[in-house]
Amino acid sequence: MNTDLCGIICVYLCSSVVQNMWKDQNMAISTTIKTIQDIMRKDAGVDGDAQRISQLVWMLFLKIFEDREKEYELMEEDYLSPIPEKLRWRNWAADPEGITGDELSNFVNNELFPKLKDLSLGHEADPRGFVVRNVFEDSYNYMKSGTLIRQVINKINEIDLNKTDDRFQFGNIYEKILKDLQSAGNAGEFYTPRAVTQFMVDMVSPQLGENMLDPACGTGGFLTATIEHLRDQYVKSVEDENILQQSIHGVEKKPLPHLLCVTNMLLHGIEVPSQIRHDNTLARPLRDYGPKDRVDVIVTNPPFGGMEEDGIEQSFPTAYRTRETADLFLVLIVHLLKDGGRGAIVLPDGTLFGEGVKTRIKEKLLEECNLHTIVRLPNGVFNPYTGIKTNLLFFTKGEPTKEVWYYEHPYPEGYKSYSKTKPLRIEEFEPEKAWWENRKATDFAWKVSVEEIKANGYNLDIKNPNNGDAGHGDPEELLEKYQILLTNITETRDSLKQELMDALGGES
Repeated sequence: MNTDLCGIICVYLCSSVVQNMWKDQNMAISTTIKTIQDIMRKDAGVDGDAQRISQLVWMLFLKIFEDREKEYELMEEDYLSPIPEKLRWRNWAADPEGITGDELSNFVNNELFPKLKDLSLGHEADPRGFVVRNVFEDSYNYMKSGTLIRQVINKINEIDLNKTDDRFQFGNIYEKILKDLQSAGNAGEFYTPRAVTQFMVDMVSPQLGENMLDPACGTGGFLTATIEHLRDQYVKSVEDENILQQSIHGVEKKPLPHLLCVTNMLLHGIEVPSQIRHDNTLARPLRDYGPKDRVDVIVTNPPFGGMEEDGIEQSFPTAYRTRETADLFLVLIVHLLKDGGRGAIVLPDGTLFGEGVKTRIKEKLLEECNLHTIVRLPNGVFNPYTGIKTNLLFFTKGEPTKEVWYYEHPYPEGYKSYSKTKPLRIEEFEPEKAWWENRKATDFAWKVSVEEIKANGYNLDIKNPNNGDAGHGDPEELLEKYQILLTNITETRDSLKQELMDALGGES
């Protein structure tokens, strides 16, 4: 047999074996997670998807932290765990024949949670201990049955996150857990489609050494996309990795997504995710953010369509006061970027065409930043959470806008909308990526001058001029066409009337 052909066959067989192994491992971990969820459904204390996910994630956090500590003990001499010895996973959860029933539920409710919520950090604040305490401050044990808790723990112990294969595959399953939030009531707002996060990060292109912030980080989708981007492009040494570890920052105000984000950071190799803060970035007065708070890159999808609690808007200058969350975040992002810093944000159509405070916010954006690109997404990208049409805005701080390029993202051929089974895929953004560095007007891309935008009252909701049914057209032109149409109708009616009268006259 030909030697080259033998090589090709060997490569094919090896790749097939590897793919099947990965598939089997993926299915095994997926089955484990499903089994855990089925066990939780038997417990009288867990009500609904959101509680089930919250319950699962604090347990996974402790298991992941335990697996990380095994690594730390190998790498660091005299490693000291921030968790009291009795409360470490290895000492109460690792043994499948360990405590169960009432003894286990009493331990979790009366020892584990109270002590981790009030964890002492010692004289020198231990950042790892801070992370643990921060995670448990707003976590709860919903399960009532100690027997079922033991069953869940034993299933979790089947996952070895110190094994590279298990860790990689569990990362994929974790993505599925995050997607499950979409059906957990309002929790769906925490999840941004992976294709959107990856595209936005790719286009902003964070560099090693730049500080990156997501001020409304949810479960950490933009942060993990940034970590993967930096590791793929730049991290070549231990020193590079140390720089990356210090450059990722996130803030999330809600407990469940914060817990999910911290766990997500551990899964993605951020050893001490103390830079993921549980806070509301909008609550701090804008004037209190100084030069030390400014960052190089901000990529985010702030909640839209929601209102902040009373008084939050008082943190902002009078001209920009509103209770609409997305608008406040846009003001904050412009303020927090360094000169030369790059931002990308997901915004609904309402912000683009809105007036009043929205107009003043857009004026600020165009004067202080170069809003160079708006990618207009079609309906359904965020289904089933919302059907609102959304836009991706890309800008650079420190120079005013001269022109804005628009790119209308089309549906794939044969699609009329996206759905849970047919989501937006990263491959669909290849035309935008190819166009990005060599911009030309196309059927999907067009350019608008800032003068035209200003003359139109800072309305950024500019339809594709190449799409015949886009927009309603100029009012004066429409009125003229309407008058012509009325004239034609009148003439036709008179003509038909005359023909009818002539016909009746002929019959008589």
